[in-house]
Amino acid sequence: MKTLKISLLIVLFTLFAVAGYTQPPPPPGGSGGTGNSSSNKIGGSGPVGSGLFILLGLGAAYGGKKFYDIRKSKEEEKS
Repeated sequence: MKTLKISLLIVLFTLFAVAGYTQPPPPPGGSGGTGNSSSNKIGGSGPVGSGLFILLGLGAAYGGKKFYDIRKSKEEEKS
């Protein structure tokens, strides 16, 4: 059952990756021909780096909590 779930996840991730390549290319010129490419970016111009660090920090905290809980439960089993 575990190998079935892992196989299904691999297939789904592969299909999502292939679907990303099927998107149409952006229009030529990057800004629709107006000449002002900085104000007309697709998706806005928000910073990505700070959000990435927040997600990495939250993931590390969650992993640390899970590690702490597992270690604590193993120590209680020994007692």
